[in-house]
Amino acid sequence: MDTKALKEGDAAPQFRLQADDGREIALDGLRGKPVVLYFFPKAQTPGCITEASEFRDMKTQFDNAGAVILGCSADTVSMQSKFREKYKLNFPLLSDPDFLAIEAYGARRMKMFLGKSFLGIVRSTFLIDRDGRVAKIWDKVRAKGHAAEVLTTIENL
Repeated sequence: MDTKALKEGDAAPQFRLQADDGREIALDGLRGKPVVLYFFPKAQTPGCITEASEFRDMKTQFDNAGAVILGCSADTVSMQSKFREKYKLNFPLLSDPDFLAIEAYGARRMKMFLGKSFLGIVRSTFLIDRDGRVAKIWDKVRAKGHAAEVLTTIENL
C-alpha cells in the first residue's frame, strides 16, 4: 500500500475499472469534466444506500455543473449491478476487487469496529478537476448531506 498520502493539487491517480454495466471506465477518458469519485465500503449497506441515493437524487444538478459521478468499492461487477438496479442509481458504480484505485487514492486503511481493527474501505470522496488534478478531498465522509456539499464545491470551482 502506498504510504504517500494524496493531497489537493496532486495529479489524480489514473484508473481503468469495470463498471456495473460491464464497460470499462478510465479516468483519462473523462478529461475536461469535473469527476466526483467516491469510495464506499460495501454495496447495499445503510450508509452506502444513503450516500448513493443522495447522489442519484441530485444527478441533474451535477449534470448541469458538467460533473461526472462515479461510485467505487471492492464489490464485484454483479454486486454493483444489483445495487444500481435495486436503488435505480443513475451513475456508474465501479468494481475494484483488487483495490487498485482504492489504494491509489488511500481509501483502504485500518478501521475500528466493535473494538476490533481491520483493513477496510474508508468512505471518502475525491473531486478531480477538468485537468485531472485533485481539487478537493473529503476524508471519513458522513453519508447524509454529503452529495449537496460536493455539488456546492463543484459550483464554486
